[in-house]
Amino acid sequence: MKILVTLSAVLALTFALPQRRVSLRPGLNEQQTNEENYEYKTEYVQSEYRPLKPIEDFRSKDQDLETSTVIPIISFDKEQESDGSYKTSYETGNHIYAEEQGYFKAIGEDKDALVQQGSYSYTAPDGQVINVEYTADELGFRVKGDHIPTPPPVSPEIQKGLDLIYAGIQANKERAEIEARNNPEAAKQQEEKAALDYKGLYYEQ
Repeated sequence: MKILVTLSAVLALTFALPQRRVSLRPGLNEQQTNEENYEYKTEYVQSEYRPLKPIEDFRSKDQDLETSTVIPIISFDKEQESDGSYKTSYETGNHIYAEEQGYFKAIGEDKDALVQQGSYSYTAPDGQVINVEYTADELGFRVKGDHIPTPPPVSPEIQKGLDLIYAGIQANKERAEIEARNNPEAAKQQEEKAALDYKGLYYEQ
């Protein structure tokens, strides 16, 4: 037991003593060895110090920083009902006004369409006040405004031809619905043939 305690004390003393580099060159006395150890430690400490490199600013000195003006919201209001309808409006500090309302409209059996109607106005860069009114429903998006270019009127002859085309489309649609109710199997085959036609895989007559 005494031997273990003695060995532990010797090892602790050995690690506690400052480390020194022992020279293996013959003929050096203790003083020369100490000088080499001092030079070694000095070089080691100096090699660890690395001055920080300053961060370079790559921005141009003549570059002007862009700034923007904060536009305040003067008013904002929204009403949401349980049936899905709503009303909303807002006004900004740069003379933008907008309002919109929406509701659901039945367009068939178990089928509804969202109708949105609204308007907005703003001042153009040339000082002109732009007013826009719009409607969005099952027929698409329609917009009105004095600044919007309008196409030339359709001639009566062209309009008559368009009406005939639309009437033919409606008649074919109604005939297909009647046939689907009376003969579902034939209607299904017709749909499959139409799908092949759409993909460019034309069926034989």
